[in-house]
Amino acid sequence: MKHTDGRSLREHLIDTAVRLIAEQGTAGLTVRAIARAAGVADGVLYNHFADKEELLANALRAHVRAVEAELGELPEPGTGTVEANLREHLAYGLALHRAILPAFTGLLAQPEVLARFGELDGHGDDWRGQLRRYLRTERALGRLAAGARVDAAAAMLVGICHETVLSALLPHTGTTKAPAVRDVVEAVLDGIAK
Repeated sequence: MKHTDGRSLREHLIDTAVRLIAEQGTAGLTVRAIARAAGVADGVLYNHFADKEELLANALRAHVRAVEAELGELPEPGTGTVEANLREHLAYGLALHRAILPAFTGLLAQPEVLARFGELDGHGDDWRGQLRRYLRTERALGRLAAGARVDAAAAMLVGICHETVLSALLPHTGTTKAPAVRDVVEAVLDGIAK
């Protein structure tokens, strides 16, 4: 069944849920609210999704993809300088986390949605996977030390993003001010540069 704008009703429901996630987050997002915003009866959702968790997992994935598209392309290995490229990667990661982590925190009480999201998004094409591939390729190109522990470096950069954004979302943990992107990249490069 097609929606009036040519999208399938399934796509329309996902898009509606994505819009609601962007506008109000995921905490308390209900099937009824999604159906109402989509202009369909509640039960229609179950013609296209096994359950609410499947719909929310797909909407969360679409939300992440939309944010990634807005952030643009990451630098290619072998271009520019590794330092400048890592600064771009870290700035991208911080912006990505600021945009998507609020949606994830609203689902902490719904582990089934997060598990289903993980099943949809487990192909290494997320920013973390791209960062690891970037560093591995730079090492293979000889622009990083041959023994550079690039997976550890990637984990450190991802950790900075998590710490910075989660501490702001969960203020009872004490808000962490992110160190300057330049300082983080220099510290990482001290460990993996040629």
